Amino acid sequence: MAGTAGTPGAAGVAGTALPGTPAPGCALHRRLHLTLDPADLVAVGSVRRRLRSALSHWGVPELCDTAELLSSELVTNALLHTAKGAVFDAVLGTDHRLRIEVQDGTSRLPGRRRDPEAEYATSGRGLLLVEALADSWGVQLRGDGKVTWFELASP
Repeated sequence: MAGTAGTPGAAGVAGTALPGTPAPGCALHRRLHLTLDPADLVAVGSVRRRLRSALSHWGVPELCDTAELLSSELVTNALLHTAKGAVFDAVLGTDHRLRIEVQDGTSRLPGRRRDPEAEYATSGRGLLLVEALADSWGVQLRGDGKVTWFELASP
């Protein structure tokens, strides 16, 4: 897994940013971007740890548990159900609204279990969790696949 965390750039005198460097507190400092290799399910744990660390650093630790759970679901789905890797992005807006996106390389829309025996299945509840716990969520088709996203508002 490769990735970068939105880390603060060099600051000039009196807290102003150097040319070409994002100012402290701007949205670019509150972005976590990770690229996951195909079928690398071990990377899901790393995504959770790095997300928790970023959210704590950004001052919204109250979002950690829900964001970790829902991110795990989306990343795992992307890695299990596609032959390609995934791209994970977490951005905390200035309004303290967290948006998580997981991009994968298939245009097949995610689905939920609809059969009566679903309550006994060992998988297939991820989107139900996303639907129940996220403030909003959705899927956007793109030419090279899709992005499944959710948003959480800081209380």
